Amino acid sequence: MAKSQDRLYPLDRIRNIGIIAHIDAGKTTTTERILYYTGKTYKLGNIDEGTTVTDWMAQEKERGITIVSAAVTAFWTPKEGPYAGIETRINIIDTPGHVDFTAEVERSLRVLDGGVTVLDAEEGVQSQSETVWRQADKYKVPRICFVNKMDKVGADFFVTLKSIRERLGAPAYPINLPLGAENDFKGIIDLITQKAYAWADDPTGMKFKEIPIPRDQNANVERYRHELVEKIAETSDVLLEKYLAGEDIAPGELKAVLRSAVIAYKIVPVLAGSSLRNKGVQPLLDAVVDYLPAPTDIARIEGINPKTGEEEIRNLVVDAPFCGLAFKIQIDPHVGKLTYVRIYSGKLSSGTSVLNATKRDHERIGRLLLMHANTREEIPQAYAGEIVAVVGLKNTATGDTLCEESAPITLESISFPDPVIFLAIEPQTKADQEKLGYALGRLSEEDPTFRIKGDPETGQTIISGMGELHLEILVDRMKREFAVSANVGRPQVAYRETIKQQAKAEGKYIRQTGGRGQYGHCFLRVEPKGRGEGFEFVSEIKGGAIPQEFIPSIQKGVKEKMDIGVLAGYPLVDMKVAVYDGSYHDVDSSDIAFKIAGSLALEEAVKMAQLVLLEPIMKTEVTIPEQFMGDVIGDLSAKRGQILNSEHRGNSVIITALVPLAEMSGYVTTLRSMTQGRGSVYMEPSHYEEVPQNITDKIVAKIKGPSKES
Repeated sequence: MAKSQDRLYPLDRIRNIGIIAHIDAGKTTTTERILYYTGKTYKLGNIDEGTTVTDWMAQEKERGITIVSAAVTAFWTPKEGPYAGIETRINIIDTPGHVDFTAEVERSLRVLDGGVTVLDAEEGVQSQSETVWRQADKYKVPRICFVNKMDKVGADFFVTLKSIRERLGAPAYPINLPLGAENDFKGIIDLITQKAYAWADDPTGMKFKEIPIPRDQNANVERYRHELVEKIAETSDVLLEKYLAGEDIAPGELKAVLRSAVIAYKIVPVLAGSSLRNKGVQPLLDAVVDYLPAPTDIARIEGINPKTGEEEIRNLVVDAPFCGLAFKIQIDPHVGKLTYVRIYSGKLSSGTSVLNATKRDHERIGRLLLMHANTREEIPQAYAGEIVAVVGLKNTATGDTLCEESAPITLESISFPDPVIFLAIEPQTKADQEKLGYALGRLSEEDPTFRIKGDPETGQTIISGMGELHLEILVDRMKREFAVSANVGRPQVAYRETIKQQAKAEGKYIRQTGGRGQYGHCFLRVEPKGRGEGFEFVSEIKGGAIPQEFIPSIQKGVKEKMDIGVLAGYPLVDMKVAVYDGSYHDVDSSDIAFKIAGSLALEEAVKMAQLVLLEPIMKTEVTIPEQFMGDVIGDLSAKRGQILNSEHRGNSVIITALVPLAEMSGYVTTLRSMTQGRGSVYMEPSHYEEVPQNITDKIVAKIKGPSKES
């Protein structure tokens, strides 16, 4: 890693990219090939053998999936194009494909400048491909598409291209075409330079040679090159004049304008290859350098000045005041808590003090580390455009902004989805009790979608997450990394409660116990809000019916009652609460009295506002052989599923449906038995919907009945 010691790397020669995709599209294999061809590794890593660099956790090696995003740094020098002969530093984050670990993708995209979306050439655009694409849209991340697995049976580059345009709505244009497909896939044709390359003799894919474009490909090359050049010319007045005049446009000009178009998200370049067969990865690296943005292309970042509340602009240069975003916490067994920081401007030095602008707190930078998956290199300073890990930050959490005290700025944070599933956990012995609390605390620091709360009635701890696999991995990590033995309950669905109409109620709390008593009295009005709009509290008190200092206490009482629910013990959501009247006592009124009054008033009001239960609905994608289609659709319908569509792809059928999570417990096993082991299912949270009354009655009876279960 000697090169990385040359610390101040020119900003225009840095690329911060993420590899994003559906599960099993080949992200980790693509990352491994990038590390091999850039000289970072000397052996081709293999997922099946557990020898990959970025999948370093024991659970990742055992299951063959990515669980946590891993940051690695590589250096690449293109042989052609505007960056020919210039070494570029590429900071890569390999992200998970499984929806249960969506937080890893969300936070990675928040701090990256560009993305590489990997797609399976046989499967095309899949559900999680759409999800990560939307996440990238949210943070306006320019990206390129790599159609991987061109060697796979059923691989079809042009059908995949069509699905990118239709399902993702992306302005996708191929910049290279595959030479052959399935067993005959041997190389690519570069549409800009009109050269063909074949990977024939070298099994490692390190060497490839230029070959004449096969005659049977001429029509395809002409069609797609014409389409590409026309689209590139549309984004530049100078090129458009040349194009309309019928002049030849040099490859260098096309590449320069294509770069601007990609950064402006006017074009998404599409490339073909097979990472596992070591074909087409070098052109992908060239495309990353040629077309994805450097920090200088982003130019500036906007934030808020925490002191004035006004917009603050920071130029992404080394000589600006320091600011950066903490986007990931990792607990390292050797050095303790690592905080990953993307530095947007200025420089960061070990041993200095910085301001956590989000928490208005001072933090001391202990050591700075350059991460290469789970190996580390200590560095004295880090500069704008870099991603580093910091040791020594005590109170900084995911999404916090770090900056110089003399130039405060708060950057846009990172939003995460709410958990949809939970389970009860309790320590086996007294010795495990303390260890359990410590382990859960450390794991929730790392993962913002992992939530913990205590159940005062049962004494159990309730942990919530994004799916059964998510919680399974966390419990496994607890046992391995923190040596905690615990009893774990069955996964339960995270229901919500809400109201359907407006209602008013009074809350009065009066206690007289000799000397000073307690007096709190308020009137509340509750109103339903749209699904997903959250909670809003307003004060409509006029004329001092309740002193201003007691209003926050009423709000606190309301919020606490909402958290524990009224109908079946699930959190109340999507409602507006207004305090519009009340009274107080000069001596006896207190914060606690008004808090209790607020809680009592809310409980009474929601009982009159048509309380209903909401359940998480999962977008479910089932891939099965065609002969089982009728049985599977019938089974999904019996599970209260709403079939959205079915699509034929090769000999398979892909059924998309919306199904309540409560009905999908153990569905993988059910599907396998229905399809002779040949079916697969993918689920991701879609939205919350009202539970039918007959099922609500059963849930309430089970929770409030005499045989109460945790």
